[in-house]
Amino acid sequence: MFHGLAAFPLTPMNEHQINERELVNLIERLVTAGVSSIGALGSTGNYAYLNRSERFRVLQLAVGAADSIPVMASISALRTTDVLQLAEDAQRAGAHAVLLAPVSYQTLTEEEVYSLYERVTASLSAPLCVYDNPMTTHFHFTDELHARIAGLPRVQSIKIPGVPSDPEKAKERVNKLRELIPSHVTIGVSGDPFAVTGLNAGCEVWYSVLGGLFPKLCLRMTQFALEGHAVEADYYSVLLEPIWKLFRQYGSLRVASAAAEIIGLTSGPGLPLPLQPLHPTARDLLKPVLAEIESLEKSL
Repeated sequence: MFHGLAAFPLTPMNEHQINERELVNLIERLVTAGVSSIGALGSTGNYAYLNRSERFRVLQLAVGAADSIPVMASISALRTTDVLQLAEDAQRAGAHAVLLAPVSYQTLTEEEVYSLYERVTASLSAPLCVYDNPMTTHFHFTDELHARIAGLPRVQSIKIPGVPSDPEKAKERVNKLRELIPSHVTIGVSGDPFAVTGLNAGCEVWYSVLGGLFPKLCLRMTQFALEGHAVEADYYSVLLEPIWKLFRQYGSLRVASAAAEIIGLTSGPGLPLPLQPLHPTARDLLKPVLAEIESLEKSL
């Protein structure tokens, strides 16, 4: 499952409850498009703002609506004991894989991060994707640590935060990591503005925010890149620069949440407090961008 487009949908919600119908609709949209996998409860899915029972319910709904598309579930939490409980929940709900970032209030050491993955993988039956997300965790993986963790049982993918914008430097980055990790562990790129560059450089998976809203377009871009059609993949990524710019300026979660509301996929911004919806000025900038993306999506 760690290949192609992994689409990460929002978790539509307000301060009182999850909007289950809208969540199922988002999942079904991804199934219809034929994405490679679905990332439930990712950063875009507000996992960090949900309690254990809410996370389990989201997974039940996602797995139930995903049909034959495999679902990966975030199990990240501050305490290892909570991570282990969430891993059990994910497997009990039928998730096909788990995603784990080393989140912490205190800055973690390399040995603390390694021990986290060692402890979790020792009790897993599902495969695990390592989530390297320094913007959120404030922990920076070394390639040597990636290599150690990739040697643990059940580790099958690494979700890296991005690659250099220069294509040759991007290839050097991916090749350097590839030399250190086992061949069965795939390298996936996140940070949507870097995605096509990463795929063209040798990444095997796009862990995508935009794919959770516009799966057909993102799937086409992924297929072009993985099939060696770099120029075609770059063409679409350049067309999407206006939304990449908004992602960089306001954060992908806020933009994706506003986008879902604007195009009628959700009834509200779906951001838990203290997060605030996108400012009206930014929403006005987003609307014509979404019109262009919807036109592209419908043309495929």
